[in-house]
Amino acid sequence: MPRKIRTYESDELIVEYDAKRCIHAAECVHGLPSVFDPESRPWISPQQGDSADLMQVIERCPTGALQYRRKDEQPGEVAPETNSVRVSAGGPVYLRGDLRITLPDGEVLRETRAALCRCGQSGDKPFCDNSHIEAGFDEPGGIAENRLVVSETAGEGPLEITLAANGPVLIRGPVGVTGTDGQTVEGVSGALCRCGHSASKPFCDGSHKAAGFTAE
Repeated sequence: MPRKIRTYESDELIVEYDAKRCIHAAECVHGLPSVFDPESRPWISPQQGDSADLMQVIERCPTGALQYRRKDEQPGEVAPETNSVRVSAGGPVYLRGDLRITLPDGEVLRETRAALCRCGQSGDKPFCDNSHIEAGFDEPGGIAENRLVVSETAGEGPLEITLAANGPVLIRGPVGVTGTDGQTVEGVSGALCRCGHSASKPFCDGSHKAAGFTAE
């Protein structure tokens, strides 16, 4: 089903908002309260802020729920030079970089920011929708063991993200995975747990099979 994207415009920018991907990190509200005001309708008023500041704040949105397009047809957000996966305690994995996310229907999203579910309970898989809170997903966010395929010649390039049916998130491309303790492991491919049961979090160890995890 196509995603419902709301748009808000100023003279210079078109701001896009995907409510389903928003998990209320509130970077926007804290960064530019004059533009992002949850108590107002509409709650986003791009004309109330400087365009440069607005672009900067939108790029802080960790889930990719907020995006922007420039009306002057100049390049928009530039992907970071390196791809990264950051594990959060009791929550999703946050991805940044040159991301190519292939959805179950075959649509490929070219993104720079995304938050992917790892508790197994999201109603918006593969994206996080905060279901980990109600589910009581109590996981510290460390790296139990490095299950990335390591290469000394990883280089640069996009991070391809695909979904194994009833299984993990598959990542292919140069990437570093950082746990909550600051430990970072690097490689060129791997499988991230999205059922919530792996003993090798954030990586998959096959536990989805015994858990009966189902997802497209």
